[in-house]
Amino acid sequence: MSLTLYRNGSVYSSADPLATAMLVDGDVVAWVGSEHAATSLLDSRMREVDLAGALVTPGFVDSHAHITETGLAMTSVDLSGARSARELLDLVADAAPTSTGVLLGHGWDNSLWADARLPLAGELENAAGGREVYLARVDVHSGLVSPALARRCALAGMIGWDGEGLVSGGAHATARDAARDLFPEQRESAQRKALVHAAANGYVALAEMAAPHVGSPEDLAALVALGQVQGGQALPQVLPYWGQLVSSAEEARALLATLGTDVLGLAGDINIDGSLGSRSAFLRQPYADAPGNYGSAQLTVEQVGDHFAATSELGLTGGFHVIGDGAMEIAVEGLERAAQRVGIDQVRAAGHRLEHAEMVDAAAMDALAKYCVTVSVQPAFDAQWGGVDGMYARRLGVERAKEMNPLGRFYAAGVPLCFGSDTPVSPLNPWASVRAALNHHEATSRISARASFIGHTRAGWRAAKNENPFMGQLVPGAPASFAIWDVEQLMVQVADERVQSWSTDPRARTPLLPALDTGSDPRCLQTVHQGRELFVADGFAL
Repeated sequence: MSLTLYRNGSVYSSADPLATAMLVDGDVVAWVGSEHAATSLLDSRMREVDLAGALVTPGFVDSHAHITETGLAMTSVDLSGARSARELLDLVADAAPTSTGVLLGHGWDNSLWADARLPLAGELENAAGGREVYLARVDVHSGLVSPALARRCALAGMIGWDGEGLVSGGAHATARDAARDLFPEQRESAQRKALVHAAANGYVALAEMAAPHVGSPEDLAALVALGQVQGGQALPQVLPYWGQLVSSAEEARALLATLGTDVLGLAGDINIDGSLGSRSAFLRQPYADAPGNYGSAQLTVEQVGDHFAATSELGLTGGFHVIGDGAMEIAVEGLERAAQRVGIDQVRAAGHRLEHAEMVDAAAMDALAKYCVTVSVQPAFDAQWGGVDGMYARRLGVERAKEMNPLGRFYAAGVPLCFGSDTPVSPLNPWASVRAALNHHEATSRISARASFIGHTRAGWRAAKNENPFMGQLVPGAPASFAIWDVEQLMVQVADERVQSWSTDPRARTPLLPALDTGSDPRCLQTVHQGRELFVADGFAL
């Protein structure tokens, strides 16, 4: 971008919380300030953009994404609206005549159904006309497959095959890999579709949580390369992680050398356990709706400790997928073993991270703070599954459900947080995620819109160890990475209503964010990353 002056709006900036204008020089923010100063600054070298009251913010970072899966979900049968087995079968039957290859569907969630019974394999086969079908559950930890796909994959006898179409564990991974056997051009199309969609929603970067059970190293290398192409349409930056377990520093070095692309860590979806929706998260106490079932741990304390020690020795981010409190106990014990082996300073310096961390007691919270572990959380999970009538309450009971996703307690304990969507599990809608953190079902877990916004922007870059301290801010000298929003109202929104009266006063110099209780989310008008335009809405900045 050339020298561009954005004016007559609002700019979210710690340098000037009342700023209404911003000057961009190429790929750098050159100045932020008032409308009066902008008038004095304007000259013939500058392109002038009238914001017409729009808000300029730092661009969003999604700290936990599955980009290829998201692109595939966007072109799959949308099952999120199904509220019964019959409705799911009807959606499959409607799609079957017009689709080719394996019929893919995504997003069913029988925890929302009055009758949680799943369709049987024969019913699914009839609905699909004998076609191969793979339908991913909303959490992508289990799925439904047709008999035709089950036969091709030889699922009978595999761990995780229930004999009636439901797959989890190893059987699920086998079926999903077979259903997603893509040609390179199909893979690129899915990845591009997801990145274009992210840019249209104000994202400038997404942390891709790749792993052997999710996709190949070639998939990850192609995705990273797609975000680096200089010609044609610019796309959001991909922040790549690879989720594969190692037992020593030597093994880690050897693995890194084979990936074909540089990664930010051996972290992400290395699963200590599964998901609550699929009842595969590992709990200390049994599921309330499945007595005797504790879920299961997929890794041991020894394996987790070896991985943390190996990555700490290299100064490399390591980390795991953790949902249940039993899994969190394994993660914490693994951290302690790693610290005993390589020293606490090396563990802290490595910048380890845990994904999700939905069930965290006081002892685990203290340990995460002690070892400087960043937690990547998904506020939308509470919006989707929290509350006394939500999936969490049914799986765990109301009292345990109240402790889920404790955002406020993380902040109080000093645990670093970054925020993501786990797309396609929840939508790429950053403002809905900010609102979910502000309106958490449990009052003690709520945080302010500002804290959540920082977790979705600046904190995402910190978690990725970005070397530029200004990334995720709009201050002079910062990278020109921002999004522009059509908003209805600007205000300060906090979790404690007692604060609101004084913090909205201009004298408090608190940067304002969109009101998120108006019934409509801000609309993205433009997304720019490091001076390159990723998205522009029709008619804006002509």
